[in-house]
Amino acid sequence: MKLKYLVYISFLFSTFCVLSQDMKEGFTYLETGKYKQAETFFKEILKTYPTNKTARLCYGRAIGLNGKAKKAVTLFTNLLKDFPSDFEVKLNYAESMLWDKNYPDAKVYYQTLLKENDKSFAALLGYANTLSNLKEFEDALITVDKALVVLPGNPNALVSKKYMRLGLASTKVTDQKYDEAETILKENFTSFKEDKETLLNLANLYLISKQIDKALKTYDVIGKIPGNKISSLIGISLVHHLNADDKTALEYSKKALESVHKETPKAINDQAIERYVQALIWNKKYSLADAEINKLFDTRKELENWMLSLRATLNVYKSDFKKSLKDYNLILEKDSASFDGNLGKANVLKASGYINEAYKSAENTLVFYKKQKDATNFIKQLDLSFTPFVETKFSHSFDNGNNEADAYDVKTEIPFSTKFKLLATYNYRTTSNSTTGLKATTNNLLLGASYQLKNNLTLKGSFGVTSSDSDESKYSQLLTDISLNIKPFKLQNLELGYKRDIQNFNAALLDEQIVQNNLILNYSLNTNFNLGWFTQYYYTWQSDENARNLLFTSLYYNILAKPSIKGGINYQNLSFKLQVPNTYFSPSKFNAVEIFINLIKPVAAAKNKEWFYGLTAATGLQYIEDDDGLSTYRVQANLGYKFSERALINLYGLQSNIASAVANAGSNGFTYTEFGFRFKWYFLSKPLYKK
Repeated sequence: MKLKYLVYISFLFSTFCVLSQDMKEGFTYLETGKYKQAETFFKEILKTYPTNKTARLCYGRAIGLNGKAKKAVTLFTNLLKDFPSDFEVKLNYAESMLWDKNYPDAKVYYQTLLKENDKSFAALLGYANTLSNLKEFEDALITVDKALVVLPGNPNALVSKKYMRLGLASTKVTDQKYDEAETILKENFTSFKEDKETLLNLANLYLISKQIDKALKTYDVIGKIPGNKISSLIGISLVHHLNADDKTALEYSKKALESVHKETPKAINDQAIERYVQALIWNKKYSLADAEINKLFDTRKELENWMLSLRATLNVYKSDFKKSLKDYNLILEKDSASFDGNLGKANVLKASGYINEAYKSAENTLVFYKKQKDATNFIKQLDLSFTPFVETKFSHSFDNGNNEADAYDVKTEIPFSTKFKLLATYNYRTTSNSTTGLKATTNNLLLGASYQLKNNLTLKGSFGVTSSDSDESKYSQLLTDISLNIKPFKLQNLELGYKRDIQNFNAALLDEQIVQNNLILNYSLNTNFNLGWFTQYYYTWQSDENARNLLFTSLYYNILAKPSIKGGINYQNLSFKLQVPNTYFSPSKFNAVEIFINLIKPVAAAKNKEWFYGLTAATGLQYIEDDDGLSTYRVQANLGYKFSERALINLYGLQSNIASAVANAGSNGFTYTEFGFRFKWYFLSKPLYKK
């Protein structure tokens, strides 16, 4: 933390008699912080008076305060040999250890000085500053108060006390003791009314603790301090971003940039540019952000880390992770302790599928920033994604063909590493038809594994058995589910699979013992301009000699990010080689087109003890064979509650009159309804590989 060391000139004046007038100029240099001139001045004095204690003390202070700490320590060590009982020399020797950042030894030495004179203001303040540098802020504050008893109102001691409070408050924020931190920071205003550094720390506290209104008010106060309007606008922009109002965030970032003038300090100017480009990125104005970043790289002679961070952030939003990773590595080459570099790299590595490397980068962040909230949460979320869980689901469904079914599912995933996990699924289902009186029960059990072959390639395979028991028959069949998940290019996902299962929509179909072999292709494409496309294709050959082609494709547009709203158009094409309408819905051609809108707050966006939800409404037309088009509708909804990071529940329901949703589409129309609930529980507190 920032600390201000004292210039003990007042103690020097008592030590000299002869050279006082000759050294007046040098004292002035020390008092006014012109240490380079002071070093040169006293070096010349010592050529004439090499043994003069005052000149040696002043020279030692000049070189120490001018950044030559080790040389100063050596000089004061030699002085101490010549004047072993001189308290003033001891004080300067102690302070030289502070310049050299040798805080543990300085602490011990100051303790000996205070035993010698516990009323020495210089010793008390030096000791307090030492404790502060060791982050022993509470003891530092006690000690600086003792110094202020000796010299009440001393400005140097008050400044030191201010920074000690800032340091203590920072530790409280790290420990998420926000109320305590707020109280400590506000104590600074007793000596430093509307202190900018304290206000900035308060604003940061409010941002971290999500106290949006208090953060806005604090930045308003900062803006009223002369010369701080731009800093205020930059902060307000960030507040609106964290409050999910990126449009307003962009407006304030523009105001900040427009307020920059010739006299604006470079650091503030850079912050205004940085916030403006960030706001462009938040608003997905990637072309404008790219142009601003290119302008920076073209006009700036020196490549600074904040510029690299902007470019890396833009490429993260555009899912161009290779370019982003390159910039984060450049940042870390320049500054291995960079927060943006370390945690930014961790996020990119995670998104790219390099999980172990992501862990290392996040843990490296915590080496430099102990208990840092974002890095800690990153590791927690990464741990959670590899923590064993069990998920149960119950559902009840029925259609207008008098088919009813109840199903109970249990599945679990047990990761043994970031690459390998075991999978298990069990399903119990009963189905009946009140018209025919048929009933059947099925039990399905699948066991398998998943392995990440490469960062963008994962293989899953499950094998099992299904057993069916009805009034008409009893049998068992093998089940298979194999898939290869690929991320071929940025913003794209491809899944290729094979699945063997049984036609089990109702009891009559179970009695037919129809085995289905499915080749499956799923492909999704996202863009940087809110447009998305998803396509699914099934080719199925069956044990009853029939074959099916099923194509579903959806083109959608992301209307809003928070809450997530998207709308689009879906198309479905279905055809069977053989038509067996008395057994199951098997048209030679079926087409359906619908428009839909979707509103969702996903589980990932919900905090602990918060609700999540989803609602989809769709309508359109469907064409069976060459018949006239029939209107369609589809409604899906779910509502869930997140008890904690380790447990959640949600209820869901859906209804549709699309013919392909049921097994038997009759002349009286067709509807399918399903509702149920799901419960998910992470039954271990952390991954097995961290046990």
